[in-house]
Amino acid sequence: METLRHIVLFVHLIGFAVLFGAWAVQAFGGKREFTRLMSVGMAIAAVAGLALAAPWGLSYELNYVKIGVKLVLLLVIGALLGIGTARQKRGAAVPPVMFWLVGILTAANAAIAAIWR
Repeated sequence: METLRHIVLFVHLIGFAVLFGAWAVQAFGGKREFTRLMSVGMAIAAVAGLALAAPWGLSYELNYVKIGVKLVLLLVIGALLGIGTARQKRGAAVPPVMFWLVGILTAANAAIAAIWR
């Protein structure tokens, strides 16, 4: 069971890497727009993260406050991506604050995962 949990954790990290990597390419490439790959990475990280939040019959307690904070951040990132993508489809540009907030919140979500025990 622990091996399966580690595989799901690996998939979760891949989702984060896809989201943050796609964002970084746009941020430092000069376009600063949301891509489909960002949404795919967020979806992978979300599904795997929710699977990790389930009790796996582990001998230790899950930190539900940490899980809740990460879930709220995920929802905010998803909302920003959705709103920005809809604006792009209408021909409007993504506001710089919205674009940078996605990167900052994604990095913050990873920092919470790594630092908060």
